[in-house]
Amino acid sequence: MRLELKNIDKSFGEKQVLKGVSFTAESGKAFGLLGRNGAGKTTSIRILMNVFPANSGEVLVDGSPIDYGKIKIGYLPEERGLYPKKLIIDQLTYFAELKGMEKKEAVKAVDFWLDRLDMTEYRNKRLDTLSKGNQQKIQLVTALAHDPQIVILDEPFSGLDPVNAILLKDVVKEQISKGKIVLFSSHQMSYIEEFCDSIAIINAGRVALHGDLYDIKRNYPRDRLVVHTTKPQQIREDFGSACTDGENGALMIQLADPGEKNAVMKRLVENFDIDEVKVFEPSLNDIFVQYAGEQV
Repeated sequence: MRLELKNIDKSFGEKQVLKGVSFTAESGKAFGLLGRNGAGKTTSIRILMNVFPANSGEVLVDGSPIDYGKIKIGYLPEERGLYPKKLIIDQLTYFAELKGMEKKEAVKAVDFWLDRLDMTEYRNKRLDTLSKGNQQKIQLVTALAHDPQIVILDEPFSGLDPVNAILLKDVVKEQISKGKIVLFSSHQMSYIEEFCDSIAIINAGRVALHGDLYDIKRNYPRDRLVVHTTKPQQIREDFGSACTDGENGALMIQLADPGEKNAVMKRLVENFDIDEVKVFEPSLNDIFVQYAGEQV
């Protein structure tokens, strides 16, 4: 399945929030939708979910307008929206029924996900008796119980401890392996970088960058080396101004030409105590800062 937002414009009054936004996500892959607060991510998601219409543009599935009667969408919002005083089983079943499930089927699906997320013991408790992280897991059940083809996760790891973060990672990988489209919106770049095959960065209502993350990184100039060594001073002296301090104690060596890469690597390994040497590739955080750091 191929999901496409095509030339989406959206205004609220005189303020134009989205300006020709286009991006594509595919089944069996995770897609990262990135941008600063107010850039247009949430508006794009709401148009995708048919919460409100675009002024112009289309939401397409496999080249045709999306049929919301056939395509099921699961959504984990950044701002949680469950009922704190209600029993967990009752409201999870209710939300699954709202999404088209029969009650018996809904209860079965909810119990499956409570067990999968290690939450069965809280089945008959009120939501406000749970920790923030466990409330997050309950909210996740509302996004997955009806077995959607498109899963949208907005800041999914917020409030989770490391153990629960690993559990959520496993669940996300399962959804991807089942051929679903998983769309992430997050400011936690490490998770986006771990899961997402492709990204779109929205800046001031426009798509500033869109494409395969690996290809995006490979298109940066490969003219710097990252070096880890126990004796950095010797390398600094040998390479002079071409050698600067990088992150986490590494050295950064600027090449005069990318074609020198192999020769300089050989020189380093043969003449110095080298723990690691590799070509520098920007992190997703570096890319995000470049394309979203200034509002255009």
